[in-house]
Amino acid sequence: MSEATNSAPEKTSGTRTPIEPAEAHVLVVEDNVPNFVLIARMLAFMGIQRCEWKTSGWQVVQFADTLPRVDLILMDIRLPYEDGYQALQKVRSHPRLRDTVVCAVTAEASEDQMRRAKKAGFNGFMGKPLDADRFPEQIRRLLAGEEVWEWK
Repeated sequence: MSEATNSAPEKTSGTRTPIEPAEAHVLVVEDNVPNFVLIARMLAFMGIQRCEWKTSGWQVVQFADTLPRVDLILMDIRLPYEDGYQALQKVRSHPRLRDTVVCAVTAEASEDQMRRAKKAGFNGFMGKPLDADRFPEQIRRLLAGEEVWEWK
């Protein structure tokens, strides 16, 4: 496959081409099974059918590189082996994945953690427990290339 078919939609004049949920490819990096199941169910409810799962930040780039496309990564911060910050650094340094939208999803939800995530290069921050009423709109915004910074 060519690199063009492997990458997320290109940014044009500073904005990303919005991706419809039914077309989205989402990678969830979450070590807690009930949390992953909840996220996967909420994504499926939105019509997102392509949801992959990795339980740690370790080798997340290698795994993501095997997928045909990754439009959004929802990344827990506290992960075994490599945390979300270490995994994000690797995503950002990978040529094919560097522009992928990556949102921190964490129980360590505070204004300080949100600032740290923003400084590290995440495109958003969502605190756990996730709000099932707000989650679909947060994901739609991320898929449209908007940033989402909500910790409460």
